[in-house]
Amino acid sequence: MPSLVTPQRRRREGDSEDEANNDLSAHTTSSSRQSHGSKRARLNTSSDAPLSHTPLLPNGFLSAPNRESQTEILRSRRTNMEHRPGSIVRVKLANFVTYTAVEFSPGPSLNMVIGPNGTGKSTLVCAICLGLGWGPQHLGRAKEISEFVKHGSQDATIEIELAGDGKKLHRNPVIRCNIKREGNKSHFFINGKPSNKKQVQELARSFAIQIDNLCQFLPQDKVVEFAAMTPVELLRSTQRAVAPQEMIDLHEELKKRRADQRKVQAENASDMDTLANLEGRQKMQEADVERMRERETIKERVKMLAAARPFAEYRRCRRIRTEAKDRRNDAAAQLQALKDEIEPSLRAVNEKQRYQDQIKYVVDERKHLVEKADRKVENISVRITALQESIKDFENEKEAEKKGNKQNKLESSRLEQIVARLKTQMEQQPVELDISAFNERRREKERAGQELQRQAGELQHQMSDLNRKGVDRNTRIEQARRDLANLESQAGQQNNKLAQVGRDSAKAWSWIQEHQHEFEKRVYGPPIVECSVKDPRFVDLVEGVFTKTDLICFTVQTRSDFKKLHSQLHQRMGLVEINIRTMTGGLDNFRPPIDEEERKRYGFDGWALDYMIGPEPVLAMLCAEGPRLHQAAVALRDTTSQQYEMLQDSPIQSWITSKSHYRINRRREYGPGAVSTQVRDLKPAQIWTSEPVDLTAKRELQENIEGWSGEVKSIEDSIEKMMARIRQMKNEKDELEKEQKAIADEKSARQKAITEYKALPTRLAQQEVRLATVNKVMEGVKERYQALENKQDAVTIEKGYLALDYAKAVEALRQTHNELHEAEIMLIEAKSDVEVLTERNSAVKHELEAKNREVEDLGKVFEHAVAQARKLLVECQNFMQSADEATKEFLRNRSQEETLEELEVEIESENARLELMHEGNGSVIREFEQRQKRIDSLRARLEEVQNVLTELDNAIKNAREQWEPKLDKLIKRISESFAYNMKQINCAGEVGVYKDEEDFDQWAIQIRVKFRESEPLTILDSHRQSGGERAVSTIFYLMSLQSLTRSPFRVVDEINQGMDPRNERLVHARMVSIATGNDDQQFQLEEEEDGGGEEGGVGGGAGRGGGSQYFLITPKLLHGLRYERGMRVLCIASGEHMPKDQVKIDFRACVDLRRGIRAGG
Repeated sequence: MPSLVTPQRRRREGDSEDEANNDLSAHTTSSSRQSHGSKRARLNTSSDAPLSHTPLLPNGFLSAPNRESQTEILRSRRTNMEHRPGSIVRVKLANFVTYTAVEFSPGPSLNMVIGPNGTGKSTLVCAICLGLGWGPQHLGRAKEISEFVKHGSQDATIEIELAGDGKKLHRNPVIRCNIKREGNKSHFFINGKPSNKKQVQELARSFAIQIDNLCQFLPQDKVVEFAAMTPVELLRSTQRAVAPQEMIDLHEELKKRRADQRKVQAENASDMDTLANLEGRQKMQEADVERMRERETIKERVKMLAAARPFAEYRRCRRIRTEAKDRRNDAAAQLQALKDEIEPSLRAVNEKQRYQDQIKYVVDERKHLVEKADRKVENISVRITALQESIKDFENEKEAEKKGNKQNKLESSRLEQIVARLKTQMEQQPVELDISAFNERRREKERAGQELQRQAGELQHQMSDLNRKGVDRNTRIEQARRDLANLESQAGQQNNKLAQVGRDSAKAWSWIQEHQHEFEKRVYGPPIVECSVKDPRFVDLVEGVFTKTDLICFTVQTRSDFKKLHSQLHQRMGLVEINIRTMTGGLDNFRPPIDEEERKRYGFDGWALDYMIGPEPVLAMLCAEGPRLHQAAVALRDTTSQQYEMLQDSPIQSWITSKSHYRINRRREYGPGAVSTQVRDLKPAQIWTSEPVDLTAKRELQENIEGWSGEVKSIEDSIEKMMARIRQMKNEKDELEKEQKAIADEKSARQKAITEYKALPTRLAQQEVRLATVNKVMEGVKERYQALENKQDAVTIEKGYLALDYAKAVEALRQTHNELHEAEIMLIEAKSDVEVLTERNSAVKHELEAKNREVEDLGKVFEHAVAQARKLLVECQNFMQSADEATKEFLRNRSQEETLEELEVEIESENARLELMHEGNGSVIREFEQRQKRIDSLRARLEEVQNVLTELDNAIKNAREQWEPKLDKLIKRISESFAYNMKQINCAGEVGVYKDEEDFDQWAIQIRVKFRESEPLTILDSHRQSGGERAVSTIFYLMSLQSLTRSPFRVVDEINQGMDPRNERLVHARMVSIATGNDDQQFQLEEEEDGGGEEGGVGGGAGRGGGSQYFLITPKLLHGLRYERGMRVLCIASGEHMPKDQVKIDFRACVDLRRGIRAGG
């Protein structure tokens, strides 16, 4: 039965007392009229306004004394239906959205939630969603949960009581959610105990509650989203709503396995293509590879033959060594035999030779004696020469003593004169020196110089100020001249307008023009300076499209230029009113929304873009952002009423006429009728106008230039005078510096004279010491001279004795020479005898020498062969240690009798074979072998992939055999119910499954409907059916899930808004029949499910007592709608005129009163 829901709300301003006093039916339908007022402000709940001053309901609607009798009548009409486990028994709210305090008591079946717009019907939906642990994103309203706290409050409370399962729970679970505005937090409690959102959601899911499934929970702001749900999404939501978890898991498994299968098949196909390609390339190169391998074999053999060279060379050296050894031994034997044979003949020669050798020894000894005697004579001669030099030295020293004595006499005379002069100077008075007087004179000159310097500094400071002032005046003159020139040029006028519209933009444009070269591509200025209007007639219309931001924005063509310009203007220059836009394309990407013919039909002369002149990037930017010139239509004439009506449904969103600027706003989410138009008056153009030169500004600039030029001339004259005075001061300062230097020189000279006078005693003492030293030296001259003569006499005597020794040594040398000559004569005679005997035996001797040489040569040959053989042996041993087994085996099998010449012939033969074979690419064999390895790897992988595909095929087959029959049975039941529902409104419909054999992810629900007898069943979509027909189909589809649903309750908010009255009545009647369990066809389906389902079937019907709990929220109801027992109507009355004591309003009494009136009438 209807329940009392009476939160405090202000009633609409436009509602009259007559409307408030209408009967219940009129009151319930009053909200269908469109409201022109805004949402009402709430009054303070402590208002003391009496109820009689603001009547909301007639007095008969208030509680009456006979309430007990009315209650008995209503109680007799109740049914015995009970809440299904998980359904909502009670919802209590405090400070939540529009409610200060309210409590809902929904029934176990269909709950009609009615009330005017803005009273808080959808607030109940929000409370159910948030109170059960789901977030604001499932409502499509506010993004933060704190936004659901009532205005003026800091926290809100949601309390939801769910029907419990008597077998598992001893009492109904109560979930409480406290929402804090501060910190945007929520806290949950289950049966009074602290909990969290996850535990609350787990409790809700244990009752099969799915707030995030639009098939169960469809809030007002998600209706459009449900209508836009694709068939694939509808199948997924349907399974979540009515199918067991096993079916959902099987579907997900099929999708995953089919995706894995396609991935593996794609990889397998790629591998097979790769394998075929590799095998084809392998077959094409097989002959070349065989030839290359044969060539490699020959090259390897040539390499091994070359490696055998040292071994053949070693064997050759061994043979040479053996032969050389044998020949050397034979030659040595022959030499010994020859020596034995000629020994008697050589004996006499040998004796003479021995005599000659003895004489030669004597000659050598006597030569040695001659050399010894000669050295002795030379030594004595050297000593005599040295004594002669000493005698000369003594003579020089005596001469030096004589000269030194003479010089000392002269030095003594000079020193005596110096001593006399110093004594005379000491007797004279020293010069006077007043240091303070000198210092004072110097300081006077310094002070005069500093004063001149200070005056010069002041003059220079004044000159600097004048210079800066002159530079400022010259800068102003130049700027004024440029401004004067700009006044007479179009570009200058536009720059001036830019400065007037946006001063920061003008500064930025000046900087960009000076630094244009620093950017990657050209940076364009604002449209004010870059663009113009072709036709002056359209200047007001075109300029009316632009906003201030559009007029002063800059255009860059790269992201890096954007970053650089943004950093310069905002961060470095500190400019604020700057707008930078990036445009990388051209005008080719922008086309008008309609063709030329249609444009003319609407009465437009063209598009704003057609009348603009400017750089293409700037025009493209104005099409992409801001005014969108290519979509803004312009017309010199005003739009007629007929054209205006046509434009409401056209793609054109903005147009400008001679008087007004029109802009259409469309809200697609609210349907095709949600259209509003903004109209504003067109202002005269101020930017792209051809105005004459401002003579006042021109005259002002000229006067400024003349005044500033006079100031500059005066400044220049002042500076010239100051410069002359500074030069004069410099000359005076130079004179003062000269006088300072003269004073300092005089002072220094006097100080020097005083210092010298003070030093006279010291100098006199020094000179007297030097004089005494010279006199002392002169006193010992005679003694030194006599000593030198004595030494000279001793050396002369020693020289006489050496002369006698020299004569004796010369005589001994003569005698030794005579003896040497005698021995040499005897040696000549001995040599002559040996030569005679040797000549007689020369033939025998030559034969013996030849044989000796032969023996020596053969020995050398033998030694060389031995060394060469040892070297080759070491080389061969080292090679054998590093060689591979194949090479070693090859060398072992070579003939030991093979010569080096035979080996070279074989190598040349193999090289000739190589030359006859084409060398080819050296990497072919390596690539061939690598490709073969890859082929073997691919073949092995293909076998593994085939096994994986077989396993996936079996898994898909098994899962599909389990899932598809259950899905078909489920959809069949839904289709039967849907068809029956459609039949009740004289329409037709069916539900099927689209089965994509290639992709289980593309399986979808296909709803086919027919609303007219003459048309066939067609798929439900937004192109074939109207909005009302789609709404009817949607609600019937949701109702078809009722008997199969596993969800304990279902919420649909304002689903009937798009229906016409006939469809709304039919849909309401079907909904009442199904929800209250009074539908025979529905009951039959439920009984079939309960009795004949496989293992309990895919659903869980509610039996004769009806399906799950249902919430239908609507702001309007038609007259005479069907009402069945088990329904509950929740009438929401809210506003500022609600009584403080809410229990005074009794809707049951209202209903009884209404029925009594009908019965008596």
